[in-house]
Amino acid sequence: MTQKFTLHTHTIGFDGRSTSADMVARATEMGFDAIGISNHFILHCDIRDTNFYPCAVSRGYQGIYSSSFDEIMNHFIPHYDELARIADSSNTRILRGMEVDFFNTAAWRRDFDRAIQILRPDYIIGSCHFVDYGGQLRNVYDMANADDITCDEMLAMYWNNIQSASSSGLFTWLAHLDLPRKVGVGLEPKWADMEQKTIEILAKNRTAIEINTSLEPDPYPSKRILHHVAQNNVRVLLSDDAHSADEIGRHFDVAKHLCDECGIKNFFSPDCVK
Repeated sequence: MTQKFTLHTHTIGFDGRSTSADMVARATEMGFDAIGISNHFILHCDIRDTNFYPCAVSRGYQGIYSSSFDEIMNHFIPHYDELARIADSSNTRILRGMEVDFFNTAAWRRDFDRAIQILRPDYIIGSCHFVDYGGQLRNVYDMANADDITCDEMLAMYWNNIQSASSSGLFTWLAHLDLPRKVGVGLEPKWADMEQKTIEILAKNRTAIEINTSLEPDPYPSKRILHHVAQNNVRVLLSDDAHSADEIGRHFDVAKHLCDECGIKNFFSPDCVK
């Protein structure tokens, strides 16, 4: 059966295009057992100095970036309060999640721990959209525009960050492991060892991964990674990464077929969270 819940979604006020209420209504209409709203938790003092930030502003989703603890808490607390109000009148299970960008620094960890103690999310998605390269935060789009040597150095840093996130025990699952594939980099066989090591770390720490169906025409991560996932019996869930109500459940049938093709049998359930 195709998965009947969705836990990786984004809403207005962050970088989504639908309200939380509309997302819940659509999930209910589709007969889903649960929906989780998991807006971006991206906290770094230099986040607005990235090359990608002006592009984010032009697209209208600068709201997902915060440079201070107080700023991000002022964003998330009313958002979670809204979800609690919607849950009071909904027959569909509503979970409060967040998609957290992992930064391997003491300052980030301190603020992250403080935020989790206050917000108490039901689950936490780990992701890495940035690397600290040459003293500046770089997005995966910077990899696509870099020369081959610089791109490879940033890719190596990316996989090291993913492995640190996988080892941290902070996350319920890891999102779009091969995110650089979105911009057409990191596809070469030379990255297979890094990918395999990452999956082995995830298996050791009992951390799940998602198959993200937002990258068309193929979901990601790649089949090369998913074969390692199957071999290590890592739990998998399907994530639409929906930014609007009409994207909920998109291409889940394609992702399920991919699971069958790669031999994946261990699936994540909403019962795995609080």
